[in-house]
Amino acid sequence: MITGFHTIVYSEDPPATRRFFSEVLRWPSLDAGGGWLIFRTPPSELGVHPSSADPAEAWATVPYHQASLMCDDIEATIADLSARGVDVRTEVQDQGFGLVTSLRVPGAGWMLLYQPRHGLAYELEG
Repeated sequence: MITGFHTIVYSEDPPATRRFFSEVLRWPSLDAGGGWLIFRTPPSELGVHPSSADPAEAWATVPYHQASLMCDDIEATIADLSARGVDVRTEVQDQGFGLVTSLRVPGAGWMLLYQPRHGLAYELEG
């Protein structure tokens, strides 16, 4: 039976990306060997969205996957991360499903940050 869900962030600068998750986001980790850190992440969920045949919508072509960070208060989270030196886009957009912005992960580009307005699947029993 499935016991977990493992996410991989690809990076052009793995040490900087690992420092971001360990020192900035303060996620605990274990060393799987040779400095390969595996981080304990906050609760997670999985959504399935439709793909698109339109090449202009590269985000919706197969295979494409996205990791997003969720928060309870986007303005407070932006302030906290900015104070820690994180490059956060301060323009927040209401996307219906939540309030959305993004932050730069060193060596790994931009990652979506949002305050959800939908129910939280990780709170479900079972």
